[in-house]
Amino acid sequence: MPRTALQAEALGAHLPPLVVQAERVASTVMQGVHGRRRSGTGDSFWQFRPYLAGDAASRIDWRQSAKADRLYVRETEWEAAQTVVLWRDAGPRMEWRSHLAEVTKKDRASLLLLALAALLLRGGERVRLLPGPPRSFHGRGALPALAAALALQPAATTGEADSLPRYARIVMFSDFLGPLEETRALAAQFAARPLRGKLLQVMDPAEESLPYAGRRRFEGLMGEAHAILPRVEAVRDLYAERLALHRAALGDIAAGLGWSFATHRTDARPETALLALWQSLAPAQ
Repeated sequence: MPRTALQAEALGAHLPPLVVQAERVASTVMQGVHGRRRSGTGDSFWQFRPYLAGDAASRIDWRQSAKADRLYVRETEWEAAQTVVLWRDAGPRMEWRSHLAEVTKKDRASLLLLALAALLLRGGERVRLLPGPPRSFHGRGALPALAAALALQPAATTGEADSLPRYARIVMFSDFLGPLEETRALAAQFAARPLRGKLLQVMDPAEESLPYAGRRRFEGLMGEAHAILPRVEAVRDLYAERLALHRAALGDIAAGLGWSFATHRTDARPETALLALWQSLAPAQ
C-alpha cells in the first residue's frame, strides 16, 4: 500500500476519537466560563458607557445622552477576529510515557491544543497551526481540518515566525526539557514579531518524581548516550533540585519576554490545564 494511503488510513483511525475527546473537554470548560465578548470595532451593539476625555465626538450617542445629564458613548462588540498560534513539540521526547500515565506527552499536548482550538473557534477567533498550512482556521467546523493538519506535522518542528501575523498570540506545548538556550532562542523569534505568548510544559509524572529504585539504565531519546545508575533513589533529591532550577529558568525566559509559563502533568485532568489556558488568553477588560 502506498505510504500516503497508509498515512490516510492511520489518520482516519486515530483522529475522530481525538477530535471528539477535544470537543468534550472544551465543552466541559465552556460550561464554567463566560463568553469572550468585548468592545471593539464591530457592528453589533454591546453597551453604553460614559464619555471619557479623548473619545472621538463621532462616537457619542446623542439619543442616549439626551436621556441623562451626561454624554454616553455607544460601544460595539469586538468582532475583528484575532489570531492565536498553536505550536506543539512533536519531537521524540514527547512520545515517552511511564507506567504512571495513560497517555504520552505528545497525546496530551495534542488533546490540549485541539481542545483550546475548539474553544477559540467557538469564540470567533482565528487559529493558526505551526508548523502547518499557511492560513488560519476559523469557524466551528474547522476543527477536524486542523486536527488532520496536526497529525501530519513532521517530528522536527521549526519556528517559521516570519510567516505569522504581527501582534498575534501564541501557545507553545512541549516538555521543554531540552537545553535552555534552545528554548530561549525559539521563543525569542516569536516574541520579536511581536507575539504575546505562553509556554505550557507537559510532563509525565515519572519525570517529576523519579519513582525508580535500584540499578537502572536510562536511555536518551534524542541521541544522547545512555546512563547507568547503581541506586536511582540516591540521586532523587538532586534530580528534584535540578528540575526545580530548570523550571525556574523556563519561568524566567517567559517572564523576560513578557510571556507566562505553566506546567501540566499527563496524569492530571486536561480540563484544569485547558481552563487556565483559556483564562490566560482572555483580553484585559
